[in-house]
Amino acid sequence: MPYQVIIPKPVQKQLDMLPPEIRDVIITKVIERKDDPRPHDSIKSKGYQQEYRIRIGSYRVSYEIDDETSTVALLHCMHGKDIYR
Repeated sequence: MPYQVIIPKPVQKQLDMLPPEIRDVIITKVIERKDDPRPHDSIKSKGYQQEYRIRIGSYRVSYEIDDETSTVALLHCMHGKDIYR
């Protein structure tokens, strides 16, 4: 069963501030999470039950998976130097 991808308004604002070519790649990668939310390029975040992150060039995207509701919710989408502050 495919998962539903949720992009909250704060994350949408982060995406809107990115260069268009980077934003397109990130959105493509995020849409791929509908069929497989835990692919080989995702890393489970330590200290969190269902939070994962992926690296896309210099950018990091973190997301949370809810298997009960079959949703993937984006949490952050930022440059690597900014996301861990």
